[in-house]
Amino acid sequence: MSSDNLVIDIENVSKVFNIFDKPSDRLLQMLLPRLGRVLPGKGEWSSRQRGREFWALRDVSLKVKRGDAVGIIGRNGSGKSTLLQIIAGTLAPTTGSAQVNGRIAALLELGSGFNPDFTGRENVVLNGMILGLTEREVMQRFDAIAAFADIGNFIDQPVRTYSSGMMLRLAFAVQTQVEPDILIVDEALAVGDALFQKRCFQQMEALRANGCTLLLVSHDQESIRTLTDHAILLRDGTVRVAGPSSEVVLEYRKQLHDDERDYYASISAQHLQHARQTIDAQSDADPVAEPAEHGGSPVLGVRSDKLSFGDFDCVVEHVRVLDTDGNECAYFLPRERATIEVTARPTRDMDKLNVNVRLRNKEGVKLYSWGTLNQDVSQWTEQGSEQPGVWGTTFPADEPFVVRFEFDCVLGVNFYEVQVSVSEELERFGGAQRMLHWRDEAAFFQVGMRQKEYTFGGVCDLRMRATVATTP
Repeated sequence: MSSDNLVIDIENVSKVFNIFDKPSDRLLQMLLPRLGRVLPGKGEWSSRQRGREFWALRDVSLKVKRGDAVGIIGRNGSGKSTLLQIIAGTLAPTTGSAQVNGRIAALLELGSGFNPDFTGRENVVLNGMILGLTEREVMQRFDAIAAFADIGNFIDQPVRTYSSGMMLRLAFAVQTQVEPDILIVDEALAVGDALFQKRCFQQMEALRANGCTLLLVSHDQESIRTLTDHAILLRDGTVRVAGPSSEVVLEYRKQLHDDERDYYASISAQHLQHARQTIDAQSDADPVAEPAEHGGSPVLGVRSDKLSFGDFDCVVEHVRVLDTDGNECAYFLPRERATIEVTARPTRDMDKLNVNVRLRNKEGVKLYSWGTLNQDVSQWTEQGSEQPGVWGTTFPADEPFVVRFEFDCVLGVNFYEVQVSVSEELERFGGAQRMLHWRDEAAFFQVGMRQKEYTFGGVCDLRMRATVATTP
């Protein structure tokens, strides 16, 4: 990678913070070492550490080329915001080097850089000048900034009177209209409404087209997957995975699944311990038995397929895409009938299952997600059915079952990935899910079009109909 084309070069950066249990310890830690240097007979009192160290980042490296879009993802406390502050120059690393070439516009914290007693107009001028523009240059851009923010007469009111959404609108308008070389967005767009988020994404795409580099931090996996080309996954201050955004997002989902499994396992252990203590206190009855292991389940973490994860109490064995005659097919035309056939096998007797399919195009955009529980809920509520559905059916251990998802192809010309999952839904209408097996790239198919027979543009066919009226 040519160093001339690098706009961000982070090399083995670490950042440590000192944490103190009491404010007095912080004060002593600051004053006593200075006193020890001037007073005779230095003792342990001057050099003793009164706090504990917290390493927010450890040996993080990141190289970003001009015009790249890079996502940074991870759970809360993983070091994302600390890394962005170092890149933006508001924090200095403890060790390592951080070099940034170009004008940075950063939305690190909602309202950061705004004086609450200044009006929106005054804050626009102030922030523009902080970003390196002259007052005249800011005023030349002011109409465009005000139009994008679209907060009306509030532009001349003190910022302290703004709602969080208005604050975001003005901050984003200022940061993007000054034509930065590097735009950093840290979760700030989450407070915006859907229409404004759409405009922000369009503006970010326009900036990228002009060579702007984008750094995006978000818990929204779809935003990371679709708006960025590359990503890094941070955990406990270290880079766990770096690569194409789709691969990093998949690893993040695995991480969330493992963390959730460990959490519920710890809760179960606490309940078991409490039950033991209760029984022991009441009588000399036999101790509570240990819960039996799920026989036949693979050991979590020993996965032959890097594109799958789960607890594996039920596994997806085969996924096929079929045509109307039941033959495997990888090419469809609009309005043709297609079937996605999923073969799953529980490793123990199981009910409350939901088999789900998800379709993505080659750009990574999720076009559709639907499962057997969606159908069950519809039958229970809309049709008033008393049937148990898939959710209420018990599937015997080691006996494969097949679910076929049939649909008329309304997709546009593209290449499509089929993702499949089997989950245990502990509540009838969703909300408490345990992932049993998730498979990325379970199957693929392509959609074409015959230009002289039936055509449309876009990602899907809305089946529009046109009528002509002779009078309005």
